[in-house]
Order: sequence, then C-alpha cells, then structure tokens
Amino acid sequence: MKIAMVGQFPPHFGGVGVHIHTLSKKLVEEGHEVFVITYPHKEIRDIDGIHVIGTKGINLPGIRGLMFKNNAKKALEDLIKKEDIDIIHGHYLFPAGAAAVEVGNKHNIKTYVTAHGSDMFELYKSKPFMRPTIKKVLKNADGIFAVSKALRQEIIATGVSGIAEKTKLSWNSVDISKFSLKDDDSFKKEFGLFDKPIVLFVGNLIKRKNVGALLEAKKIAKSDYYLVIVGDGPLSKKLRKKVEDENISDVIFTGSRTDVENIIPNCDFLVLPSFSESFGLVLIEALACGKPVIGSDVGGISEIINEDVGLLVNPNDISLISNSIDRLVDDEELRAKLSANARNRAKDFSQVTIPYDEV
Repeated sequence: MKIAMVGQFPPHFGGVGVHIHTLSKKLVEEGHEVFVITYPHKEIRDIDGIHVIGTKGINLPGIRGLMFKNNAKKALEDLIKKEDIDIIHGHYLFPAGAAAVEVGNKHNIKTYVTAHGSDMFELYKSKPFMRPTIKKVLKNADGIFAVSKALRQEIIATGVSGIAEKTKLSWNSVDISKFSLKDDDSFKKEFGLFDKPIVLFVGNLIKRKNVGALLEAKKIAKSDYYLVIVGDGPLSKKLRKKVEDENISDVIFTGSRTDVENIIPNCDFLVLPSFSESFGLVLIEALACGKPVIGSDVGGISEIINEDVGLLVNPNDISLISNSIDRLVDDEELRAKLSANARNRAKDFSQVTIPYDEV
C-alpha cells in the first residue's frame, strides 16, 4: 500500500517526528511505500526508505505553522497526481490533521489523524476559536488515534458524534536498540561532569515543559548535582539569563542535540516536570537506557511511571520537585532499584504496531 503521512519529521526535532519516523520505518519494513509531507527545511532528504517531501514557506516556529495547512494540502494534491495513495495520515490535529482530512475527503481516500497531546490539551482548551476547526477534523476523519488513555478521554469529551467508537489508543514506542544500556561517558568528558550526579532534562524550552521549576528546585536543593538541560526553544534566553542573574550553580545548557541516545546513558536520572503531557516519549527513552525517571502526575506521564521505575510529582509544587530530586540524588540504593526495573518497563512500549484497519 501507499501511505502519505503529514506532520513534523526529521530533521525537525520533537516527539511527533519520532513517532512518524518509527511508524513509517515499520511500514517500509513490511513492504509498504511511505511518503512524508513535512515543514520546510534546507536539509530535507529521504531516510530509511521513506520519501520525504518538504513544503515551501518560512522555517520559523509559529509562522511556518500558519502556512503549513495550505502548503501541505498543495503538496498532498501534487503527490496524489503522481501516486495512487491508499491512506492519508495527519499527525497533530491542526494544521497537519486538517490538511490531511480535507484532501482525503475530497479524493475519497481513507484518512486517519493522530492527536499528540498539546493539540487537545492546549490548542483546543485554551483557544476557543480553534474548537470548531478541531471538531470538524475529528468528525471528518475516518479514524482517530490517541497516544495515551488520558488523551483519548479528552477527545471523547468533545462530544463529536460517534467519536468514542472511532478513537483508538496508539502508544508511542521506543527503539530499545537505539536507546540502550550503553557504557559511554563521552558526554561527561565533553562537559567535564565526573564529580557529582547528573540530573537530565530533554525537551523543548517552552512554557508547558515547566523547565523554570527545575531551576527553582535547584536553588533550594539540599543535595549537590549537575542539572543538564538539553533542548532549545523560545524560553532559552530567559532561562539562561535566570541562571546567570540568580547565580544558580551547576546548570548546563547544551542547546539542541541529535545524539540524545548517547547523552541519556551519562545521566543518573531524568526529570520531566511538564504542566501537561500526552505521553512523554523521552521518559521511555530514559527507561530504555536503564535510568530512573521523575515526572509530573499529569496526562500520559502517569501512565508510564510507576513506583518500580520512578517518582511522580505535582508540577506546581517546587518543594516536592526539589525534594524528589534530592531523594534520588542522595539514595544510591533507591536509584539502583529503580534502574534495575527501568528497561523492562521500556520494553512494554517497544512494539511498533501498525494501526490501520486496512494493513
């Protein structure tokens, strides 16, 4: 079969891109042909047997999103003229999902959409003017996938007719061969981080990720550790300035990295203090590397972290976040116990399942 994906894809960073890449690779391995229509980027190229099509426009977050719906529709139309597409799959309800559904309906092509979290938890909830558009996408899609149980319930709560029957759970998955128990201290050598534990954050530096809470927690920490922040985003300058102005010690910003699978094995545990999170892919990546995790007791995070592998915290409680980090830093025995269970937990999310009824 020939499947057209629409949404974020490498070289763009983010969990949506990882999800599309993982699913697309599985489809290619099983003999299907996959085309991915993604945001503009100067380094667009085919990878792993996947045909990658970059749209036109400005490659700036925010601005590119406004243009992507129309540009993705045009790219889909052009693709359909050349290829006999059997399935269209939009990732993220708007703009990618909207583009996929409109073109799919027009050409009577089976169309699926995947909700990845902030499209429902943020865009739908906080921007009322977007609700009719998102409901239209949900109504007109032939099938809907949600990456966590919490997200599925959020979609059902929209009240769109027949929504429960056509909304299925489709977990994110982790490549446990890529994220593994590596004995590699190259990242420690790069930054000279050998004399104290390393607490790691990986993600976009945006408000929802609540990275500021980690800086506040570091200020009142009773334990001694390095806080390593991997990622970039609109809050990068503000967070770096806060560290400098408030003299918060032992905080390392690395910026965006393409070698996260080599960085995680160098840390002692990972923290994800998000205000909302549909899943938290980086958590299962850390678990696959045998690392304990601390995460907010919200959304899909609480479906991943159990008492065998980590700790859950209230993202609004700085003291609790700080105390939880202190606890894992100081208690090597607890860290070892959680680490021993981590990779087995990650294996629960290692199976890539093709979700389409037709395949």
